[in-house]
Amino acid sequence: MDNPAPPHPPDTRHRLRLAGALELSPSIEKHPVTIHERYGHFINGELVPGQGDESFATVNPATGATLAQVAAAGQADVDAAVAAARKAHDEVWSKLSGLERGKYLFRIARRLQERSREFSVLETIDNGKPIRETRDVDLPLAAAHFFYYAGWADKLSYATRGAPPRSLGVAAQVIPWNFPMLMLAWKIAPALATGNTVVLKPAETTPLSAMLFAELLQEVELPPGVVNIVNGAGATGNLVVSHPGVNKVAFTGSTEVGRAIMRTIAGAGKRATMELGGKGANIIYADAALDQAVEGCVDGIFFNQGHVCCAGSRLLLEESIAEDFIARLKRRVETLRVGDPLDKNTDVGAINSQGQLRTIERYLEIGREEGATVWQGGACEPPGSGYFVRPTILTGVQQSDTVVREEIFGPVLACLTFRTPDEAIAKANDSEYGLACGVWSEKTSKVFRTAHALNCGVVWANGYNLFDPSSPFGGVRHSGFGREGGIAGLWPYLEA
Repeated sequence: MDNPAPPHPPDTRHRLRLAGALELSPSIEKHPVTIHERYGHFINGELVPGQGDESFATVNPATGATLAQVAAAGQADVDAAVAAARKAHDEVWSKLSGLERGKYLFRIARRLQERSREFSVLETIDNGKPIRETRDVDLPLAAAHFFYYAGWADKLSYATRGAPPRSLGVAAQVIPWNFPMLMLAWKIAPALATGNTVVLKPAETTPLSAMLFAELLQEVELPPGVVNIVNGAGATGNLVVSHPGVNKVAFTGSTEVGRAIMRTIAGAGKRATMELGGKGANIIYADAALDQAVEGCVDGIFFNQGHVCCAGSRLLLEESIAEDFIARLKRRVETLRVGDPLDKNTDVGAINSQGQLRTIERYLEIGREEGATVWQGGACEPPGSGYFVRPTILTGVQQSDTVVREEIFGPVLACLTFRTPDEAIAKANDSEYGLACGVWSEKTSKVFRTAHALNCGVVWANGYNLFDPSSPFGGVRHSGFGREGGIAGLWPYLEA
C-alpha cells in the first residue's frame, strides 16, 4: 500500500473536474466543490491521517471514476477516537448545560443550511442520487434534525418525565450509504443533545460528506473529541461497536449485519438501537384517489433509486383496479428521467456501487426464472458508463417468490393483488420484516382499521416516504428495534 499522507495537504486539493465527475454535467462548474485526493479520519477535533497503511477508493457511481483514496481505520485509530470521545464526555460535554449544548447544535444546523449547496453536490457525486433529492430533501432534513434536537437539549427532564437525565457516555454509530448526511444527522443530533459523545463510522462507499461535516464541526468550534469520524469497511465497524470504551451502539443497515453486531455486543452491557432492512407493503384500495396513489407508489419505490430501507417495494392492489392502476403507473414511470445525477431534471440516478448493481440484476434474473414479467421504463437511455438500472415493475409474481420476500434495495416494484381488506393485511404482514407500510383509501375508517392491523413500525396514510424530525421512526421483527426521531429518539441515549 502507499505510505499514509496527511489527509488534506494543500497540494492534493483539486476541483471536481479533475476527478472525472464532470463527464456527465457541465452545469456543476457553477457550483464546484473541493475533493481531496486522500482522506484520513477526524479524531479529537483534527483531520488526521490513518495510523496504518490500508486505504480504499471511493468512486462516482455515475461514471465509475475514482474520486479519492480514503484511509481504513485500524485498532489504533479506533482506540484514539474512543479515547478522545471518552475524555470529551467526562471532562467537557457532559458538564455543559443543556442550553450550551443546544447552542452548538443550532450552529451546526445553521452552517449546514449555509453550506447546503456544497454538501448536496458532494453527496450526489459520492452516492449517485439525484441532485434534486439531496438539495430539496436530504440536506434540509439533516439541518432540521439538528434544529429539532437543539431545542430539546435544555428540556430533557420533560423527555424523561421529570427524572434527572443522564448521558450514557460514548456512542458508536455506524451509518449506511443510502442517506449519508441524513443518517449522520439522525444519529449525531440526539446523541449530542443528551450529553453523549460520538464515534461515527460512515459507509465505505460514501465517506466524503461525513469528512466535509468534520470541517464544518471545526468551523463551529465544537469542543475536540465530542464527535469523531473513522473511515473503513466492515472490519472497522466491528472494531468500533465492539470497543470496550463504548456505551451505546446505533446501527442502520442490513438485517444480516445487524444480527452480527448484536452477537458481537451480547453480554457487554451496551445499549443498542438497530434500524435494519425492510420490504414495505403499499396497499391501494379501490376507493383510493388513484392518481395520487400512483404518485405515492413512485415516491415509495423509485425515490433514491429504491435505496430506502422503508421503500414500498411490494404493491398490493385491490383486484378490481389492478389492471387499470398498473397501466397508469407504467405511463407515469415512462416520464421518469434516468441518468446524470447532477442534472436537476433527473428523477432516477445511479446505483450506489457496482456490487449493488449486480445484486439488483441478480434479483431480476431470479424473478424471471420464477415466472415474473419484468417491465422497465424511463424517459431516456441511461448513460453508457456508471451503474444504472431503469425503474422496474414486476407482475405475475406470487407471495412465495424470492423477489416478493427478500429486500432488493433497488428501483424494483413487485405487484400483487387482493380481494378483501383481511387478505391485504395478511399479505402485508406475511414478511419477516416490519419497518413501514402505506395505506391508500378515501375512507378514514378503512385506513385506521388497516393501519392498526399492520405489524410494522411506521404506517403512512395516503402518502409514502414522509419524514419529520418530530416523528419517531423504526421497525419491528427483523427490521430492528428502537426509535430515531422525535422525543423517542432521545431515550436510547439517556440513563433515565
